[in-house]
Amino acid sequence: MTTPLLAIRGLRAAYGKIEALKGVDLDIAQGEIVALIGANGAGKSTLMMTIFGKPRAKAGRIAFDGQDITEVPTHHIARLRIAQSPEGRRIFPRMSVAENLQMGADATETSEADRAAGLERVLTLFPRLKERLTQRGGTLSGGEQQMLAIGRALMSRPRLLLLDEPSLGLAPLIARQIFEAIRTLNKQDGLTVLIVEQNANHALRLAHRGYVMVNGLITLSGSGAELLQRPEVRAAYLEGGRGA
Repeated sequence: MTTPLLAIRGLRAAYGKIEALKGVDLDIAQGEIVALIGANGAGKSTLMMTIFGKPRAKAGRIAFDGQDITEVPTHHIARLRIAQSPEGRRIFPRMSVAENLQMGADATETSEADRAAGLERVLTLFPRLKERLTQRGGTLSGGEQQMLAIGRALMSRPRLLLLDEPSLGLAPLIARQIFEAIRTLNKQDGLTVLIVEQNANHALRLAHRGYVMVNGLITLSGSGAELLQRPEVRAAYLEGGRGA
């Protein structure tokens, strides 16, 4: 069996005495898009942040390309070419679009040629950013800020991209553009993606495989198509307008 690019076993994490992850097992193969869905407070964002070293795991193991990174500092994790576009975007509002993108490249030791190629790729995916390179990040629309957050992550030329709620608060048309960009990155560049997404319908249609998280535990897994047909998934996340 091929070793997963990301392998998580028995992962536990907490905020003080509140245990947010209670023994999570999850695999992502090279070149996959994997969706993680669940209700608010299920632990999805905590899993993303724990992969990146904040908070630290209380127990369990995180391996990337066969290397144990459970105790590796966050800045070293970034140098392994794992990148994160966090919930809430967290761009630098007073910096220009170009400066925000440069911050993404600075997270890793990339050559000037790689930086130039990364910038060209980002601006091809998100032409709006090309028109706004000198504009302050804080003056962009919500959709443009999300493009910038993803673009900043892409500037490190990642092997694994962690996307936390990329469509949150966006108009449907802009959300579709974001999902299409993710699909393009996967198909054309072979980028591996773990996506946490409140729009379960779009996420599972985009993903090769998916996991359902409930109260800090993985309760279901399967292909995106399989999970879309599971009655419990439909009842909890798809029907009555949820995830539509």
